[in-house]
Amino acid sequence: MQNTEKTYVLGIDIGSTTVKIAILDSNHDVVFSDYRRHYANIQGTLAAQLSDAFEKIGEVNIIPMITGSGGLTLSKHLKSTFVQEVVAVATALKAVAPQTDVAIELGGEDAKIIYFTGGIDQRMNGICAGGTGSFIDQMASLLQTDAIGLNEYAKNYKSIYPIAARCGVFAKTDVQPLINEGATREDLSASIFQAVVNQTISGLACGKPIRGHVAFLGGPLHFLSELKQAFIRTLNLTGEYIVDPPNSHLFAAIGSALNCESKDSMIGISDLIKKLREGIKMEHEVARLEPLFKDEADYEEFSQRHFGHSVKTGKLEDYSGNIFLGIDAGSTTTKIALVGEDGSLLWNFYSNNHGSPLATAIKAIKEVKDKIRPDAKIVYSCSTGYGEALLKAAFMLDEGEVETIAHYYAAAFFEPNVDCILDIGGQDMKCIRIKDGTVDSVQLNEACSAGCGSFIETFAGSLNFSVQNFAKEALFAKSPVDLGTRCTVFMNSNVKQAQKEGATVADISAGLAYSVIKNALFKVIKISNAADLGKHIVVQGGTFYNDAVLRAFEKISGGFVTRPDIAGIMGAFGAALIARERYENKKTTMLPLDEIISLQYDTSMTRCRGCNNNCVMTVNKFEGGRNFISGNRCERGLGKDRVKKDVPNLYDYKYHRMFDYEPLTPDKAFRGTVGIPRVLNMYENFPFWATFFRNLGFRTVLSPMSTKKIYELGIE
Repeated sequence: MQNTEKTYVLGIDIGSTTVKIAILDSNHDVVFSDYRRHYANIQGTLAAQLSDAFEKIGEVNIIPMITGSGGLTLSKHLKSTFVQEVVAVATALKAVAPQTDVAIELGGEDAKIIYFTGGIDQRMNGICAGGTGSFIDQMASLLQTDAIGLNEYAKNYKSIYPIAARCGVFAKTDVQPLINEGATREDLSASIFQAVVNQTISGLACGKPIRGHVAFLGGPLHFLSELKQAFIRTLNLTGEYIVDPPNSHLFAAIGSALNCESKDSMIGISDLIKKLREGIKMEHEVARLEPLFKDEADYEEFSQRHFGHSVKTGKLEDYSGNIFLGIDAGSTTTKIALVGEDGSLLWNFYSNNHGSPLATAIKAIKEVKDKIRPDAKIVYSCSTGYGEALLKAAFMLDEGEVETIAHYYAAAFFEPNVDCILDIGGQDMKCIRIKDGTVDSVQLNEACSAGCGSFIETFAGSLNFSVQNFAKEALFAKSPVDLGTRCTVFMNSNVKQAQKEGATVADISAGLAYSVIKNALFKVIKISNAADLGKHIVVQGGTFYNDAVLRAFEKISGGFVTRPDIAGIMGAFGAALIARERYENKKTTMLPLDEIISLQYDTSMTRCRGCNNNCVMTVNKFEGGRNFISGNRCERGLGKDRVKKDVPNLYDYKYHRMFDYEPLTPDKAFRGTVGIPRVLNMYENFPFWATFFRNLGFRTVLSPMSTKKIYELGIE
């Protein structure tokens, strides 16, 4: 069908994760629209969308109008008009929902609030992608689901936990312990959505009230009903003030089309498809690095060199005698090792937690039960990792040990003279220095998980790759992207820019491999010279199964390292070695395998009323009246009576000494009243201000002690 006499306007919104298009006719009606993830292939995705449009409306002339965080460079090459996102959204709202007082729009990495009353006030997130669609994707991956899955879980929530939404890094720090402690996916999903709401309102509104008719726009708010409900609940909106227009996920694309004022960039739709399929060459703004491997021969030499660091193994089903169990309940994975009396590895298990380290461990024990011989017995056990205490309580294990010691035992097994252990796990990164056979110092990544395994896994998932295939892509990348030593949010910005320039998935994957090591060496360990690490370095953690990461370490450090063939289960292997060493013919307290497999447990949430903290506690109840409580900040949450001591409470004394200044009565305060918030440096300076204003004739009024209600008032 030929419609070349017709001219349509094509609105294109290229976001960080999706491409949205809307084709409008002369009456501003949408004749075709599409919303699709681009997985870093922006030109290919747009060409596919336009091909679908061609199938529906035939050959027509179109005027491309482009908006979105990824659209500026493409608009220059197509010689098309670029419309700033906030302007595009405002234009669409004026046309479709003119009654709107405030618009809230969430995208893949963008968040906007636009106030229309009293003149347009446009607010947009800057370099932080916290509380946006990509943040929700990251959190969904932690719970082994997608954004739609989160939405379904959130429909049945009972409790909401406080979670940071500044960025995925800090939120993972909040969410991961809750997962390990047994919080339900329903409650976590609703809590994640509430965190997005809090971040958007506090980060963008910054105290300006959101009142009147509120429009909800963008993909996350269009597809995730529970996220929208969280906004409505927090803002106390009634039905008449909720603006929910059709095509709310396409508003930026529609708005860009409505801004069309010239036909200068008109082009046939088939010509535009052809141009996109041939590939538009983009100049590079992001720096590039040298390839990890020159060629396949270089990679083969590397593989042979690391092949030799292997542990002696045996078969569990053929072994008779004493067995030692080590469990490493990590942030995202559970690892289990069974070791024989001679230190040989009889059996190992490595699996994602799928949101429940306890259920994952029980599944593994079932495999052990099916393989172990009648004349073999687990005589001693040890747990380590994030979920150490939970698993020790659930299975009544004999020992629990901190991760650093477990990893040292495992590293020394392979390299007795080890002086540095670099461990990169799912969410944690640590460097352990060894001196004279003991742990000398430990450096952790604390709150930042940029460059850890889950960071790479999330990136791989966002580009529609498995972690294994994503790692393979990196090996022979020709121009790895230089992402530097940056936090996840800033790296997203660089990746986004590289995508605009046409960087391949291989270039991004190799760049991330370099970035992991740069983060470890220069941000966590904070070294200036890689030679300072030591002479006998052992690398471990599941992230080092990635050959690209290991090669990047060698290139940056300039040396060779030991990567055991069991790098991903070193914590569990070390825990098993600890159990072997500490056995000394003691009787094990561990539950029999049958009882572990059939273990019944119940997880519930409760709020401790022991003090003003009102901690939200996770209570795991096991058979036999055993409990494991987490989330409490003191022993009161465990039901223990506090031991009274005849020692003065200096904090209480200081508090009253600081704030118990008698203000002037209203009739004597001839100059008026001054309100002072009980925050920040007022805890030190209030005596000065109270005396100062009193002598000037002012009455000082303090805000009350901090409570959750006051915190929620502060969001706006």
